[in-house]
Amino acid sequence: MVFLDKIFNPVLQPLLNISPFLTLVVLALIISLLITLVYKFFTNQGKMKEMKEKQKDYQKRMKELRTNPEEMMKVQKEAMKVNMEYMKMSFKPTLITMIPILLIFGWMAAHLSYEPLLPGQTYTITAMFDENVVSAELVTSENLQLISESNQSVEDHKVAWSFKSKVQGEHTLTVRTANDELEKTIIITTDQTYLEPTEPAKPRDLEIKQVVVNHNKLMPLKNAGIPWLSSWGWLGWYILLSLVFSMSLRKALKIY
Repeated sequence: MVFLDKIFNPVLQPLLNISPFLTLVVLALIISLLITLVYKFFTNQGKMKEMKEKQKDYQKRMKELRTNPEEMMKVQKEAMKVNMEYMKMSFKPTLITMIPILLIFGWMAAHLSYEPLLPGQTYTITAMFDENVVSAELVTSENLQLISESNQSVEDHKVAWSFKSKVQGEHTLTVRTANDELEKTIIITTDQTYLEPTEPAKPRDLEIKQVVVNHNKLMPLKNAGIPWLSSWGWLGWYILLSLVFSMSLRKALKIY
C-alpha cells in the first residue's frame, strides 16, 4: 500500500500522530460529506422525493390491508417496482464514490489496526515452521534487545521470542533454521505507524513458513473508562461515526 501512503500520509499522518480517534472522526465526516454531495448532484432529487413519499404511502396501505392478503399483495408488487426504480437511481452515485472510498478504507486498515511498537516496551515475534523443523534461532540487529533465549526448540510447529528496544527507527529480526532464514523489519516509534505484522502474507512452502510480530490491537478510545467503548476497533467506530454524519448531512441538505 505504498502508493496510498504517498497520497494520504502528507495530510493524515500528522493528524494520526495526534489522535487516531480524531483521524476517524475527520475521515468519517469527509467520506459522509463526499457521498452525500455526489448523491445530491447525481440524482434527480425531485423524483427521489416523489418515490420516497410513494414508499411511505405503500407501507401505510399495506398495514391497512393486513386483513385482505390479496389486495395487500397487489400493493406490495407496486411498492417493489418503486423500490427497484429508487435503487437504480441510487446506483450511479454509489459507483462514482466506490473507488475513492475503497482507497481510503485501505489506508485506514493499514494505519489504524494496530498500536505502534513503542520504545522500551516488550513485544513478541512468533515464527511458524515446517513439521520437520526441531529448533530455530532469532538474530536481532544491533539496537534490539532479545529477552528470550536466541536458540529455542520448536513446539507445535512454532516458536515465540520476546524483544524490546529504546532506539527509535527500523530494526531487523532474522529467524534462522538449518536450511532457511527469514527477515522481518520492524519500526520502533512513538508515532502511529507500523509495518505489516505478518511476513510473508501467505505462508511459504519452506522450513520457515511465516513470522508474525504480535502488535497490540488499536482501540481508539482504549482509556475512555467505558468497557464497550474501550473495546471498539477502528472499523466499529468508523461505521458508527459515518452513520451519525450521513443521517445528519442528509437531513440538513434535504437528501431523499
